[in-house]
Amino acid sequence: MGKKILVMNLGHSSTKLAVYDDLQEIIKLSIPHSLAEFCDFEDIWGQEDYRKDQINAVLKEHDFDLSNFDIIVCRGGAMKPIEGGIYVICPEMIEDMRSGRMGSPPSNVGCLIAYKWGLEYGIPAITADPPVVDELCALARYSGMAEIPRKGSWHALNQKRTARMVATQLHKRYEDLNLIVAHLGSGMSVAAHEKGRAIDVNNALDGDGPFGIERSGSVPTGDLVRLCYSGKYSEREMMANVKGNGGLVSYLHSNSGLEVEKRIDHGDTLAEEVYHAMAYQVAKEIGACAAVLKGQVDAIIITGSIAYSERFVGWIKERVAFISDIYVVPGENEILSLAEYGLRFLNGEEQPKPY
Repeated sequence: MGKKILVMNLGHSSTKLAVYDDLQEIIKLSIPHSLAEFCDFEDIWGQEDYRKDQINAVLKEHDFDLSNFDIIVCRGGAMKPIEGGIYVICPEMIEDMRSGRMGSPPSNVGCLIAYKWGLEYGIPAITADPPVVDELCALARYSGMAEIPRKGSWHALNQKRTARMVATQLHKRYEDLNLIVAHLGSGMSVAAHEKGRAIDVNNALDGDGPFGIERSGSVPTGDLVRLCYSGKYSEREMMANVKGNGGLVSYLHSNSGLEVEKRIDHGDTLAEEVYHAMAYQVAKEIGACAAVLKGQVDAIIITGSIAYSERFVGWIKERVAFISDIYVVPGENEILSLAEYGLRFLNGEEQPKPY
């Protein structure tokens, strides 16, 4: 019998779960969530019991008991900027996430659930390569306003693992390559990886970059300020417009790329234009990253759930193919990557870093 590993990844549109025996996948599934499902919760923290009950029900349905797991590994939340690696979920980390200083993604709640279950059942609860992994170069931190430094909030876990996969295909080390990686999902993160470090990346949670399924990305600053002071919205409502109700949700009232594609297939011209505009913005961000790397780009990598869409990826390719070879790695490797971190932790192969 190997080590039993429970992996959790809580997102806006789904809760992803997996159980591993060492690295042998036993189950892997996704609980979908609709826009209306969380309307009655004031904030993400109000979702704790609801999400916990859903996860528990799925585990019981598959005859798993929490007391039988050796470790819980959760996708990291919006904590203070830290180095990549393994971290034991601790009260200080939870407090940072509760503060909301770095944003309020659903993965914050996942860490809280993992932490409480870890205490209850006496098993380690860890996270690794959270979205706040900070490797920005000094020049990338300037925003144009002294009070607001740029910071990355990105899909570090999936980007780095996918980058290493492509590096292996190229018979090179990740640390020896210059890569541009675009993760396409609820939020869009596009990063310039220089010799193993993401030296520039957008804040895909609530900052800048391309708009995504539920996030606005960069918006015209003056208009945004005027809207904030128009009296139409509270601060909480404006933050929801930026993350949760932005992007495709704002334009098309849908948080499903598959649904939007069906609408396009049935002749919805607005859906096609908005979807195309989202790809246009991703391509523009890839071009910006090429400038950061001074044109020395070994490969462009497109990953994430929307990378399954040949239509969407095709729109990107036609604008950026001149920069470098393009590798499409659809889906998210985050679940397996987290399981690998969990097993390395249990086997003593990688030590957790102090938080």
